Amino acid sequence: MFEILDRRTSLTGNQIKILAAAIIGDALEFFDYFLIGFVLAFLIGPWKLTFGQSATVLMSSGIGAIIGAYAWGWLADRIGRRKVFIGTVLNFSIATGLLYFTPDNGWIYLSILRFFVGVGVGGLYCVDLPLVQEFMPSSKRGWVGGLVTCVIPLGVGLGAVMGALVGSGDWRLLFAIGVLPALLVLLVRLWVPESPRWLCRQGRYEEARKSLAWALQMEPSALPLPTAADAGPIIKSNWLDLFKYPRSLVVSWLGNAGAQTGVYGITLWAPSLFVVLLKVTPQEAAKMMILLSVFGFIGRLSFAFFSELMGRRNAGGLLGFGAGLMTIVAGYNYDVMFMGVSAFWLLLAVAFFFADGGFAIVGPYAAEVWPSHLRTSGMGSAYGFGGIGKIIGPVGLALIVGSGNYLKPDVPLPQIPLAFVYLGCWFLMAGAVYYFLGIETRGKSIEEIDRELTLAPDLPAATASVRQA
Repeated sequence: MFEILDRRTSLTGNQIKILAAAIIGDALEFFDYFLIGFVLAFLIGPWKLTFGQSATVLMSSGIGAIIGAYAWGWLADRIGRRKVFIGTVLNFSIATGLLYFTPDNGWIYLSILRFFVGVGVGGLYCVDLPLVQEFMPSSKRGWVGGLVTCVIPLGVGLGAVMGALVGSGDWRLLFAIGVLPALLVLLVRLWVPESPRWLCRQGRYEEARKSLAWALQMEPSALPLPTAADAGPIIKSNWLDLFKYPRSLVVSWLGNAGAQTGVYGITLWAPSLFVVLLKVTPQEAAKMMILLSVFGFIGRLSFAFFSELMGRRNAGGLLGFGAGLMTIVAGYNYDVMFMGVSAFWLLLAVAFFFADGGFAIVGPYAAEVWPSHLRTSGMGSAYGFGGIGKIIGPVGLALIVGSGNYLKPDVPLPQIPLAFVYLGCWFLMAGAVYYFLGIETRGKSIEEIDRELTLAPDLPAATASVRQA
């Protein structure tokens, strides 16, 4: 049955609806997630926050994302992609809305609610990409997966625009706007059916045929009834099964850790660093972030194209090496002006082309390197392990600069170059992992990838609990 899907050379209207739901979800998801960077720029002065307190606020969502990625990713393999998609959107939208009630000087309240925002964001990211990929022909999978992530900088850009427009005393309104993603649940309920490949894995063959027929806009009777041969045998997986695929684990876990540590360390701190280093207002800092978002968006479009042009391994190497070098160069030029413009700002924008743009590879590829019965569990584990970067990225910068220092423009920060060397080295590690250890998936169907992984010597056939359909 899935051979008919893979022979398609264009997307139907319903496949575009699935893609649109995921695109809107990712944009609004990361709008919610990165709002705190813009809000913090308003609070560092009035609340007299130290680097340590600010880092606690920033890293709390990272801790939540680790737990959310593991838990929601595992759940999506057990109860289905669609239900988990809806649950995660409600999770982070409601938590963001509750931040509207943050009391003055309530950085602990901020940290607690941001933890729950992270739980939802970590979960959604790990289910929407596999859901989209499982409806797409193999010739479009890399490009479409990259396209889903392309809108994440637009979510950050939307936060930058909102941050530039609100007054200093109106920062809570940003959190009220963060409730809007909950409306996406209505679109998902109307548009998106359950993944046909997941349904096949559960032995629900008639439902799988109806789901794929809807996506391809044909009558179910025009498709053959799938069997175990279409999507593999029905496997009762265990989370520990992930360790039977060591290469998939190393590539997806370390690639995510390197990329997330670097990009979250920069993105969450950048608005506040612009205020401190360049002596601009929080509104001006938010406007400066728009340029970084534009470069990130262009980068994601480019890397979505690169994934098919040069393959996943080469594109992954390019993102890591490019982002690492540009981040280090930016750090060493934090106090340099070029024709009256901050070189630090311009260099970070170029770094974002690789650092943020490369997530058009990081996310989709982390799902592709796992077999079908472990796809969301594997991607969730990779995103969850990489979520350590949401902690050690912002916290690492704070520790290097001095966690007890106050975020004030008159505090000298000679350790900034070393802090950016630290972040840049994480990108370089990700590039090395993708280029030297990566599994090339370009042009291969999901079933081909499954067969190659199953035949690999690190998966003993007797270890999976298999029952016949």
